[in-house]
Amino acid sequence: MAVFGVLKPCAHGAAKYGIDPGQWQAHMCGLCLGLRDGHGQLARAATNTDAIVLSVLTEAQAGAGERTTAGPCPLRGMKRASVVAASAPGVQLAATASLLLGAAKIGDHVDDGDAAALTRRPMRRVSNTWAARAERQADLIGLDVRPMLSAIASQSLLESRATAARALAAGSAADSADSVAGHRSPGIQAVEVITLDELTGPTQLCAATLFGHTATLAGRPENVAALEEIGRHVGRIAHLADAIEDLERDRARGRFNPLEATGTDMPRAYDLLRESESRIRQVAAEAELDQLPTVRWALLDPLASLLRNLGKGLGIVVGHVCRASVTAQQRSPYEFPSPPEQRPNRPGPLETLGVVMGIYCTGLACCFDHTSPCTGEKKDAWAKRCDCGSCCDCGECCGGCCGEDGCCSGCGCDSCGCDCSC
Repeated sequence: MAVFGVLKPCAHGAAKYGIDPGQWQAHMCGLCLGLRDGHGQLARAATNTDAIVLSVLTEAQAGAGERTTAGPCPLRGMKRASVVAASAPGVQLAATASLLLGAAKIGDHVDDGDAAALTRRPMRRVSNTWAARAERQADLIGLDVRPMLSAIASQSLLESRATAARALAAGSAADSADSVAGHRSPGIQAVEVITLDELTGPTQLCAATLFGHTATLAGRPENVAALEEIGRHVGRIAHLADAIEDLERDRARGRFNPLEATGTDMPRAYDLLRESESRIRQVAAEAELDQLPTVRWALLDPLASLLRNLGKGLGIVVGHVCRASVTAQQRSPYEFPSPPEQRPNRPGPLETLGVVMGIYCTGLACCFDHTSPCTGEKKDAWAKRCDCGSCCDCGECCGGCCGEDGCCSGCGCDSCGCDCSC
């Protein structure tokens, strides 16, 4: 599973929408403290950016909620701050999502063999505990997580079927070649085709359910269908983006990758990302959400930034391409700018325990670069994850067709971002 962690609003981009950039930290701190108070210090390690977006969207639809004063924290320079209360519906939904997807992520690491042998049993125990607590947390806000738990459990089965289908297809092709060469063939078996959309289906379902429930909690039932569709495409983008970034690493390790398993090339994968982003913007505009600037800042702009960054890595010109739009298929095939990095050494049991207890559980991961306790990879401090260079500023390319909020109008565009052919 790969759902959470792709949405990272830029604090500097909030000003153009007239939004207080401190909102993001207020929701993040509220979620972190809510996880700590409700589920213990270790649960703070499940804090992630996409879950924070759920809290922001809930409040954007319902209006400003309750605030509470939080104690000193390294992320705030050891200052107190006004944060969203742990009892707020949006924070409770975000906590549910954090625990649920955190449990799935840990389970994936154990299943893939990314954890040291001595840490697999305790990691599995944490995964099971978080899943159970997510279910109890969901009951408090009227969310049925059983379909999501079933979807998460089905992911490994889908991947196994896709791997078997790929191997069978390769065998059938070899049999066909033997038959053409005059060799006796035992017969060609029917190949069960697993599509890319099926492989990303569990992620789409989870994201759709969580996004849709923000409208339910906010008392806006008319927004449920729109937000479910938005969530479905956000889940698709998150899963595909993860697959694109991990493709060469997965190949080197012999691990499953949905693009490899379905024979999807990079230009096609990127086209799918663009299709989903375009649909998200269209649905957000048609739904006429009351706090559309907040939705743009917390959701649409981060998605545009994600696609631009992926496009740069793929050698595809994206974003701000007025009057000269070129599709991904017309670009050169994807090439990695440098060879894939060697697999880092996994930390040992003691080092893993030290990272989890000393970095994640204390919140220091927000402020300091650190080593992943699962893979040994170097991770940036969460506070650094603001790509200001990718903030939407289309004034240079769209000229007079952009409004004061930085979005296209009057030039045939249906979205913010100015990646249009006016």
